[in-house]
Amino acid sequence: MKPVLAQASPDRAPAQHSGIRFRRLTEVAPEVLVAHMSDPRMRDHMPLLTFAWDLEVAQSFVAAKEACWHRDGLGHWAIFNGDRYVGWGGFQKEGEEWDFGLVLKPQFFGLGARIARQALAFARADARIPFVTFLLPPSRRNLGALARLGACLVGEIEHDGARFRKFVLETPTHPSPPGMTALGGHK
Repeated sequence: MKPVLAQASPDRAPAQHSGIRFRRLTEVAPEVLVAHMSDPRMRDHMPLLTFAWDLEVAQSFVAAKEACWHRDGLGHWAIFNGDRYVGWGGFQKEGEEWDFGLVLKPQFFGLGARIARQALAFARADARIPFVTFLLPPSRRNLGALARLGACLVGEIEHDGARFRKFVLETPTHPSPPGMTALGGHK
């Protein structure tokens, strides 16, 4: 008998492997988010980051991401390596598509592929997500990780006034990935 997948709750997260943990953004102090998003290196590949972050912006950001959880049953997480906050990311519904975004602190860029693999295993176990999109600015030159994941370039689009390359990765649904039960708990 095939397990039935429950709708994702804000606490539902990918299985934890190699010390990578996914938690709610509400578990991160706004000051931590401000420091992360205020690092000047973040602007290099984030064309939509056109304003300064302060406590009010961080609180509005978290509230908007929580609203996505309530509206869609899925959203963005705070991501930790052990007990260290390394960034945020997850899935956000854009029209009928689920877009995956990942924004790591610069000193943790090397964890991106490992985090993405865990998150995409989660997406494959969610019957609502037949494919995932990725929007990358033209400034991103190293696209080997997306190719290794199996994502294909489908073209360029404009999003909120900025140009992005759009990639798509099919996520055929299957029973829970290794280490995760059908209801999102960990084995």
